[in-house]
Amino acid sequence: MDIRFLSPTTVTPHSPDELAALLGRDDGLVWVDIPTWDAEAERVLTDVFKLHPLAVRDCRERNTVPKVHVYADHVFVVLHAPELGARGHVHYVELDQFIGRNYLITVHGPLNPAVSPDAAMIEVRAVLARIESGRLRPTSPQRLSHAIVSALTARLRNHTAALTREVWSLEQRVTAGQLEDPEEFLEEMFRTRHGLLSARTMCALSREVYGRMATIAVFRDTGQSYVEDIVDQFDRLRAMADAQKDYLQGTIEFYQARTNTKMTIAAERLTVIAAITLPITALSSILGMNVIVSERSHFGFLMMALAVMLAMSTALLVWVRRKGWW
Repeated sequence: MDIRFLSPTTVTPHSPDELAALLGRDDGLVWVDIPTWDAEAERVLTDVFKLHPLAVRDCRERNTVPKVHVYADHVFVVLHAPELGARGHVHYVELDQFIGRNYLITVHGPLNPAVSPDAAMIEVRAVLARIESGRLRPTSPQRLSHAIVSALTARLRNHTAALTREVWSLEQRVTAGQLEDPEEFLEEMFRTRHGLLSARTMCALSREVYGRMATIAVFRDTGQSYVEDIVDQFDRLRAMADAQKDYLQGTIEFYQARTNTKMTIAAERLTVIAAITLPITALSSILGMNVIVSERSHFGFLMMALAVMLAMSTALLVWVRRKGWW
């Protein structure tokens, strides 16, 4: 657990025993960051901050969707950030926030064992670096929360940008006809679409959470403008992910149309071949035993049968060519 007191000019670390005194100060704000959940974290949230038991439970367990709960003296928000895994899987990295009068608590939810713990700390480390360098001096918990969520939207934007580069590469390979294994190529396209769909879903759900906060005006002072800005960020990111997903879907449909056309042409040619050989098969099945397999071979009759077969096949082939089927 990392506890920091942010004044207008300094950032100082503190221990959990100093929290009660820090919360009584009015010359700055308290930032409590909980990278991993443990008994000490539960004690601090329950006994020191006296948070609602259901909110504490939500920090202890994974949440499948973003949410917001407004209490008398604080707001509880759950968000998700994307982390690319193996073979296109997108992990949901949870970030919980308690936004109070003079404090902000950030809790990093339970992680999939396949996800590195560093993946959960990207937003916090980015904001802390800005604060320590003097580029950011948050004077309220709402401003600090806005900075952290903005870092999360930047992560979503980078995720979408990385997938967009893959979309461009796939589109170039489709239009150039540079395809390797069709099954693997199609799977690659659908993996990329899944990544864009995941980003779009995260943006849409998070936008609804902050949209709700904007509607009920949870922060009636200047902090409300931060909420509206976050709503706008999620709106635009959702539109970006949607546009790239639609573009990739068009590429997939182009690829599938080309493949289906090739299959249709192949089926037509196979049908023509079957139609041309059908008279030969029918005639040989009737005459074969009588012409060849008998007491002696009737070579004249055999030559006549072969000539008839050739004439029938040639006539069918000419007819097919005139119809434009070959």
